[in-house]
Amino acid sequence: MRKAKKVLVTGADGFIGSHLTELLVKSGYDVRAFVLYNSFNSWGWLDHAPKEITDNLDIFSGDIRDPHGVRQAMEGCDAVLHLAALIAIPYSYHSPDTYVDTNIKGTLNIVQAARDLGVERVVCTSTSEVYGTALFAPITEEHPMQPQSPYSATKIGADAIALSFYKSFDTPVSILRPFNTYGPRQSCRAVIPTIVAQIAAGKRTISLGALHPTRDFSFVTDTASGFIQALNCDALVGETVNIGSNFEISIGDLVQMIADVMGADITIECEKQRMRPDKSEVERLLADTQKAQKIMEWKPAYGGLDGLRRGITETAEWFQNPENIKLYKTDRYNI
Repeated sequence: MRKAKKVLVTGADGFIGSHLTELLVKSGYDVRAFVLYNSFNSWGWLDHAPKEITDNLDIFSGDIRDPHGVRQAMEGCDAVLHLAALIAIPYSYHSPDTYVDTNIKGTLNIVQAARDLGVERVVCTSTSEVYGTALFAPITEEHPMQPQSPYSATKIGADAIALSFYKSFDTPVSILRPFNTYGPRQSCRAVIPTIVAQIAAGKRTISLGALHPTRDFSFVTDTASGFIQALNCDALVGETVNIGSNFEISIGDLVQMIADVMGADITIECEKQRMRPDKSEVERLLADTQKAQKIMEWKPAYGGLDGLRRGITETAEWFQNPENIKLYKTDRYNI
């Protein structure tokens, strides 16, 4: 595949989407950034991007749930990187209908428009949560799907919709499946920023949920580079590929690493409201990334224990900037 001239990024206003959008612009792509329409005219995290980035963006305000706006946003684009989604697992427990509309129907809107408009490549964002608790590790792309939350169920549905369009209509779809992305700008509904933000705000009793599950944490620039590799990899059409760090750590050990990096002496308080229901908790996630390395020549720059520590250090430095930490409500539990 030739390098796409114009790329639409959905969810460009979000955590991963804003990092990806910036990297695409820096890499010379013509980028249309799809941001969620709102009356504040906010572009999310892109409001904080350098002027040399925003001056080179084509901003489209819309809603991924609306097929007409999605089609209009996609007109004239060679490729789509589809990141727009609802992702907070606790929120999916009490508002699952919004996840069906956003994650499943939103993806349907993307692949339907791509089919009709003849878009050259669509990369859809999956999640390691679709695997549920690992039946074997490391987890390959052949691992069974186990919907342990309404969120993961809708992402399984979204993946299935996307791949069905490849098999039914030859729509050039690829699925990128990141494992637990973290880094600057992430919402405090995720575990690393909730720990870092509490410490950065001066707290020394850290409120958390379960400490025993293990996760494979991917630094956000590694995830962003994975999208660009997938965008230009012909062999990935019709395929799903994992992105991860090839390293797992328990939440309990993670907390101690973060405290060490930030020079804080802390105690941990487990709160019931932060716990998932027993059968919904994903106990273990560890990515097998051999396919990504083989097919699209991708490997993590922040892999292993050393990479995680470097990523945590960069994340903590960002949160400790007073201009950044003030954007967060560190005294509230964010679902």
